[in-house]
Amino acid sequence: MIETAEEFVRLRNSPDPREYRRAVMEEAPFQVWKEVVDRYPEERLWVAQNKTVPLAVLETLIDDPDIRVRVMVAMKRKLSPGLLERLAHDAHESIRMRVARHRNTSRETLESLRCDAWSEVRATVEDRLGGQADVSPP
Repeated sequence: MIETAEEFVRLRNSPDPREYRRAVMEEAPFQVWKEVVDRYPEERLWVAQNKTVPLAVLETLIDDPDIRVRVMVAMKRKLSPGLLERLAHDAHESIRMRVARHRNTSRETLESLRCDAWSEVRATVEDRLGGQADVSPP
C-alpha cells in the first residue's frame, strides 16, 4: 500500500519499472490521494490512471482543467452512471465520445447525447441504442 503522497510521487517518477508499476497498481488511503491531487497537480493524470483509485477521487478529477486527466477519468471502467452523466456535458468532444462508448452509461445519458454537437458521438449513440426512438431505463 502507498502510505504518503510523497511516496506516490517518488514511485511514479522512478526509473525502476517495479516501483513505477506500484504507482499504477497499489491502493492508497483516500487522504493520500487527496493530498496528491491538492499538492501535486502535475500528478493528477497518474492518480486517475491508478487501477485502485476510489470513485470519490475520480469525482474530484472530473472537472480538472487538464483534458488528459478528464480523458483518463472517462476511461475508468468503474465509473458510475452519475459520474458519466456529468462527463456527458464536458466541452471536449473526445470526453463525450468516451461517455457514449462506456458500458456503464445510462440510457438516459445516451438519450441526451443523441443531440450532441459532434456527429460521431451521435452515430455512436445510435449504434448503442439500436436506432430506437424511445428508450426506457433498464
